[in-house]
Order: sequence, then C-alpha cells, then structure tokens
Amino acid sequence: MEEELPLFCGDSGKPVQATLSSLKMLDVGKWPIFSLCSEEELQLIRQACVFGSAGNEVLYTTVNDEIFVLGTNCCGCLGLGDVQSTIEPRRLDSLSGKKIACLSYGSGPHIVLATTEGEVFTWGHNAYSQLGNGTTNHGLVPCHISTNLSNKQVIEVACGSYHSLVLTSDGEVFAWGYNNSGQVGSGSTINQPIPRRVTGCLQNKVVVTIACGQMCCMAVVDSGEVYVWGYNGNGQLGLGNSGNQPTPCRVAALQGIRVQRVACGYAHTLVLTDEGQVYAWGANSYGQLGTGNKSNQSYPTPVTVEKDRIIEIAACHSTHTSAAKTQGGHVYMWGQCRGQSVILPHLTHFSCTDDVFACFATPAVTWRLLSVEPDDHLTVAESLKREFDNPDTADLKFLVDGKYIYAHKVLLKIRCEHFRSSLEDNEDDIVEMSEFSYPVYRAFLEYLYTDSISLSPEEAVGLLDLATFYRENRLKKLCQQTIKQGICEENAIALLSAAVKYDAQDLEEFCFRFCINHLTVVTQTSGFAEMDHDLLKNFISKASRVGAFKN
Repeated sequence: MEEELPLFCGDSGKPVQATLSSLKMLDVGKWPIFSLCSEEELQLIRQACVFGSAGNEVLYTTVNDEIFVLGTNCCGCLGLGDVQSTIEPRRLDSLSGKKIACLSYGSGPHIVLATTEGEVFTWGHNAYSQLGNGTTNHGLVPCHISTNLSNKQVIEVACGSYHSLVLTSDGEVFAWGYNNSGQVGSGSTINQPIPRRVTGCLQNKVVVTIACGQMCCMAVVDSGEVYVWGYNGNGQLGLGNSGNQPTPCRVAALQGIRVQRVACGYAHTLVLTDEGQVYAWGANSYGQLGTGNKSNQSYPTPVTVEKDRIIEIAACHSTHTSAAKTQGGHVYMWGQCRGQSVILPHLTHFSCTDDVFACFATPAVTWRLLSVEPDDHLTVAESLKREFDNPDTADLKFLVDGKYIYAHKVLLKIRCEHFRSSLEDNEDDIVEMSEFSYPVYRAFLEYLYTDSISLSPEEAVGLLDLATFYRENRLKKLCQQTIKQGICEENAIALLSAAVKYDAQDLEEFCFRFCINHLTVVTQTSGFAEMDHDLLKNFISKASRVGAFKN
C-alpha cells in the first residue's frame, strides 16, 4: 500500500524535499523470478508482489489493469483454479476489472488482497482458516471475503505465516486464521475461521497502520501508541517478557514516543517515530535488530543509522532482514543478508529498500506491493512541473528582489484563490512583489506547479507566513512538515517561535516536545538565550507542567 510521507527531521539549513507524491519506483527485474518474463512484458508492469517459500511466485498488474501470475503455484496460491506451476505468465481472469490497493501473503502461501474499492479477496493455503471463508480447504481461486466486512472499506492488509489481518477506513482491525499463540487477538487460542474484529484495548482506538510477524500482530493508533498481541517467545511484542499475549496490549516502554510506522520480520519488530528514530526488539540471532550484537531484546532498543533521520523502515515476516531509508536517500540493511549476519546497519548503494529484499533477502521476496511508474510518458502533472519558470511559454513575470519568475496566468488562477481574484482583470505581464523574499515567493509559485516544496526550515518559516496570508491551508501544512523535518537543537527555539507567531498549533506542540526531549542542549543555544520574554515565560511554565525540570 502506498505509504503516507512521514514527518522527519534534518540538519538546519539543509534543503529538505517535502512532497505528498508517490514513492520513487524501481526496476522489478532485480527479482530472479522476473527473468522468466520478456523485456516487453517487464515494461508493462505497474504493480508486483514476489512471494513464496523460495521467492518463486509472483503476481503483477499491467498498464492495462490486467493481473498476471507466474511460478510454482504451491497450494493454488496463483489463484488460477488449479495447482499446476507455470513458467509463463497467465492472466488471472477471476479478478478482471479489479484494481489492487494493497496485498500481502503468508507462508503457505496464502494471499490477502484489497481492491481500491475496499473489497477483500483471498486464496491459496487454508489449513488454518487463514482465508477467512469459514473452511479449511485450500482456495484455488480468489474468494470475496465479506463476512463482518460487508459495510467496511479495507485500506491495509497484513499476513503472518498462517493468519490474516486487515485495517478498515474507520480505524478498525479484523483478524482470522491460525491462533495457536493468540495472534488473532480473540483472547483464546482457537483458530478463527472468519473475520473477527480485534477489540479489547483497541475497542475505542483508531488504528492507522498494521503489521504481522510470523505469529504476532502490531497496530499503531492515531496517538502514536503501539498495540501488540500473539506469539512472544523471542520478545517480539516488546513487553519486556516472553509470554504470549492473546489480546492487544500497549507497548508501555514506548510511552511518550509517537510511532508512525511498524514493520515485522519473522520474529523481530521495527518501529519508526515521528522524529525519524528507529526502535527494534525481538529475535536477533542474525543481527536483525541492528544493535551490534546477536542478543534478543524484549524491550524497544534504539537503532543508530548515521545522524540523518529515517523516513522508511522495511521488514517481512518471511525473512530475518531489516532495511531503512534516510531522509538523504541512503539505504541501509542489516540482519540476514545473503547468508551473512550483519549486526549493524550497513550502507548500501541502493536507492530504495525494495532492492535490499530483491538482492539480499532469503528468500528474495518483496516486503510490500511494488509500484512501478512508466518512464516514457509524461502525466499532466509532470508536464506542468516542467513548465514552471519557463520563459518560452510563460505569459506572466513576477519581479522579486530584482529577479524574474516566469508563470502562467491560467494555471495560477486555477490553483490559487488569491490569483483568481487578483489576475481577473489584470492585463499586465509583470507583477512586482516586495512583501516576500525571492526564495520564498519562488517556492510558493513552484508549489502551485508541483504540489511540493524544497526549502530549508528557516525559509519554510517565511513560506508559512505567505501560506497563512494567502489562506493556502495545504501549503501551510506542508510548510509545517518541512519545518518538522528540519528541526535540530540549534534552530528549535526559532522554529517554536515561528509556530507560535503563525498559530500553527500542531507544529508548536511538535517543536515544544522536541525542545523538552533535547532540553539540555537546547537551553545552551543562542536561540534560547535570545528568546522573547513572553515566549520564555510560557515555555518554562509549560515545561514545568510536564515535569521537565524534575531530577
């Protein structure tokens, strides 16, 4: 499933790319199974998932929204209606017309797929009722699972070895399948043949993302808390013990830490916080926790990956491999890597975490549904991006700080309410702008063409001022995100002051929490020494209330 761009930090003064567009995509040919496809077939692929005990099965969609499968077809996991292996791609006609939103797989293997309309389909291995259709017969063709889900829109799916988990648009979690260790979260160890809502501690919580290990489950709620259940023999639940948990339990050791993403390996867990920090726990016989040793950990343990912030974590229940991507684009791997035990994060030459699993995981599977964008076709959005500041096609020039910025009246009027009115009867082809600096105003105009900004956090403060003035709420949120990405001890007070000035309450709370978490260093900066009297007074008062000055 497409991942929402997390909020992370970067060095002060360093331009930080903040965009809500899709992830950078990759070459599927790195997975060995795709060597069975011709170059022409590979060019048509738009989504792909490689799975199976040896990475010998694959499902992919094409530019024409057709679904194809290929491979050994263990337990009918290709969904073709038989158990015959196929060395050539075969079309999965039973899902004709369906568009895939997300997909996951188990060890049997079994497949759980959600469509863009929120429907769930399952097929493959079913000895433990992991298909959720009420039987234990292997499913040779995709089966629509509607029991207890008929009025729900499923937005994320996850599979353990023999159990299944789905998340609905209203933040509810449903589970079914193998339950020998409580991984269905029902409070018992009886297998669950149909979808059952996971309640208990999650009853009144809004879950935002889910993950499954071999026999355990994780759910992150909108407050950033993590809830876990299932098998815990290696400490993979992070509860400080090795006892199984038949119902959801909050990871208390993460108190005060806001988690945004969670990823599960076979028996280990990774989480990513809103400050770009990674914590790991669970099995560590291959170094998959990245702690520098091979000792299991039953409590969350920080993972150090250079000084840059992490924006993505990756793991898969069928492997002991871990990977992460930094804000600067560096990709690290650790754990079981081509038979070697890598006990500390190792910098790779890859540009995405998917490549780690293609080249170093055993088996060579995908940890998520891949999305592959064509590189030979410009979308409308891409064409507009190219035309920003192009004097050859522009019909309007902005003069800012003695420099011209070239734009197009019709696009500005379409994209911005301010320009819709100000350019309505304006036939001038030059507009002078003195209220904002050149970098800030250029970033604003570029945003109207690209939906993204690339500024240092300090410049983003100026753009936040402009966004507030022009009532561009989405841009305001993007500025806040960029500021969060760029916060550090040296600029934290300045960014906190800006958040207060522009009434950006969420940003203010984020900056305040950062200052409290790094209080010793922050109070020694020049920014703190020069802090506005009223702001200082309020800061000390609020910090006292949260116990920041206690011994």
